[in-house]
Amino acid sequence: MSIFERYAEQIEKQIRPTSYPLAVKLLEKESDIPKDAKRPIRDFGYCLSTCQCFSTSRRQGTTLAQLKEDMWCPEPVIGYGLAETPKYFLDGNNRFPKDVETLEAGSNWAHAFPRLEFGRYIGVLSAPLKTANFDPNLVMIYCNSAQLTQLLLGIAYKDGHDITSQLSGHAACVYSVVPAIRTEKCQVTVPCLGDRRRAMAQDDEMIFTVPRQKMDNLLLGLKHIDEFGDRRIPFAYPMIPEYKLSENYAKIARMMGMKKGNGTEIR
Repeated sequence: MSIFERYAEQIEKQIRPTSYPLAVKLLEKESDIPKDAKRPIRDFGYCLSTCQCFSTSRRQGTTLAQLKEDMWCPEPVIGYGLAETPKYFLDGNNRFPKDVETLEAGSNWAHAFPRLEFGRYIGVLSAPLKTANFDPNLVMIYCNSAQLTQLLLGIAYKDGHDITSQLSGHAACVYSVVPAIRTEKCQVTVPCLGDRRRAMAQDDEMIFTVPRQKMDNLLLGLKHIDEFGDRRIPFAYPMIPEYKLSENYAKIARMMGMKKGNGTEIR
């Protein structure tokens, strides 16, 4: 069993995500692309947005490689540094007037948009962690809030540090990847509208990103959590025995001779 299979096995066992934990690698050269990887244009005949590639990998188990020419949405092209950022984008036109009140507000957003240096990478590679035949930069886990709680507890076990994230309603494919690569720290991301509308992200899903360098720490923390039964998924809830019945229910119970556990009458 490879180390990535072991990582995936523990995450899938403890976190129980509804889709595969996703291995993601930023490509520096075409020779980094595995031979079994699909390319959108070459293999399907059309471009795909990066969120759609991520969704295909995590739901269908496909290894996918995207270079600039395979991409449909421009935001990951900018965020991953696959092209120089247009002045039009930096001036705020990407968000104004649909999403922000003024062009200046749009420019504020654009300048804070996470970006990698231009020219370092040529594309992005994604696959289920359990079948990844490459060394990823990071792992993305789509999860609900209960699962996210487990992941946050797990990553804090080693050093006690909580995580700080840059949250946005836009470009989840960028916010979940770029800050994690730049800081080598975990991130939490909200699926954007595109991820929901075009790539089937669900309303109860969040994204937890763990850099490759932090995977051992996460797995150590999850192993510790697993030793305490009250912290496992599904969570155990205390049951209140002999809770007060409504007056009508209690009356019907008495008619049938039902009693409390100690033999007294139900009231």
